[in-house]
Amino acid sequence: MKPLKSTEFSRREFLKTSAQGALTTAVITGFPTIVPASVFGKNAPSNRINVAAIGTGRISRDHDMPGVWQYDNALIMAVCDLDSNRAEDAKKLVNGYYTKKTGKEYDGVRVYTDYRELLNNKDIDAVLVSTPDHWHAPIVIDAVRAQKDVYVQKPASLTIAEGRMMADAVNQSKQIVQVGSQQRSSEQFRYAAELIRNGRIGKLKTVYVGLPGDPSGNEEPQMPVPKNMNYDMWLGTTPEVYYTEKRVHPHSGYDRPGWLRCEQFGAGMITGWGAHHVDSAHWAMDTERTGPVEIWGHADFPKSGLWNVHGIFRTEAMYANGVHMIVSNEIPNGIRFEGTDGWIFVSRGDASVTATDPVEKRNAAKKLDASDPKLLTSVIGPNEIHLTVSKEHHGNWLESVVSRKQPIAPAEIGHRSCSACLLHHAAMKLDRHLYWDPKKEQFKNDPEANALLARPQRAPYAIKMMASAKG
Repeated sequence: MKPLKSTEFSRREFLKTSAQGALTTAVITGFPTIVPASVFGKNAPSNRINVAAIGTGRISRDHDMPGVWQYDNALIMAVCDLDSNRAEDAKKLVNGYYTKKTGKEYDGVRVYTDYRELLNNKDIDAVLVSTPDHWHAPIVIDAVRAQKDVYVQKPASLTIAEGRMMADAVNQSKQIVQVGSQQRSSEQFRYAAELIRNGRIGKLKTVYVGLPGDPSGNEEPQMPVPKNMNYDMWLGTTPEVYYTEKRVHPHSGYDRPGWLRCEQFGAGMITGWGAHHVDSAHWAMDTERTGPVEIWGHADFPKSGLWNVHGIFRTEAMYANGVHMIVSNEIPNGIRFEGTDGWIFVSRGDASVTATDPVEKRNAAKKLDASDPKLLTSVIGPNEIHLTVSKEHHGNWLESVVSRKQPIAPAEIGHRSCSACLLHHAAMKLDRHLYWDPKKEQFKNDPEANALLARPQRAPYAIKMMASAKG
């Protein structure tokens, strides 16, 4: 662990000794407030975890910032966005929340438009990274090198190479990083994983992963870059392309952004929702720190239009333990585990993270189902496998910031979930069988496939070599 300055030591030690018990109890029991205000006192800001939000769009406003501000031991003190209008909106949102919460006018949120300046602020302890996918790994790497703890939205990275760099940087730094695979903090996903790990459906044979789909779009005209937008930095490591609103996000409002459907910035639903469902499948399969050994499949890709992520698809994978995984957007949204003695299906039900999530509610009505209803009342015995209990994902992260113990979705596991999805994406692109070495994280004797592990990175936004993190 890094050496702490005396003021940092006092805060960390206070959190550990005075708040850890209350924090743990609140997270496990599911109460929305981790630590009563009386524990810290209204005039004791140094005893709070100072958090900054990097990226203040739809997922940040609806999910990540509310996920943190509900806890009295955390304070959102800064916001950052490359769209200055969104940054100011976020400031108003957070100040408004604290004004309503305290009953007094609050104006304590600082605004940044460059996350690098934000990371230089020594008063900030931790950051929320809620940016487009292509910025996840670079910001996490810079943040942990700046000795900040991090909560980062999934998927963990744009490429497998970036994900490995991110996970290595986190390991070197000893910072606390939670990947936003929040299904691990949903009771039904944990219970399903425990049932499968403890053999309730016999030997696991096949896992079906159903994902939503994304439609293609039209060609879009070049538009002037808005004055409030740092578009060059928004593109980041990716190639320079002309600005058009549907490539980025809406000028006004917080509807689902167009970048989600552009391969330049992500892989589409295979990582967008796949990072959730494949992660939950790995949890049940006990393959969280490895990956498949063989992958194949097919996808339809748009022949024209701005939005060019995969359409209808079906990909498959084999794991070293003999489990066969099938992933498709023509399967009901959720995960179906089939074993020698029965099956279990788990999903979010009709829950969504944001109002614009593409959830097919008719296909995901049940959170938990099984071939035998008795399976769903099975008690996990004291001598059986019990998985980590987390009632709320952001709360679990804050608990780990206090205790310095690993959260429920650490960087290495988030990277493995994301990399498995990117392997399926590689199979889509090449439309043939691929053979993977999970230990070396390379395709076997396949230069064409290995060329997909990384992408050229545009200056000056390229991730710096890992050696610069040492010292």
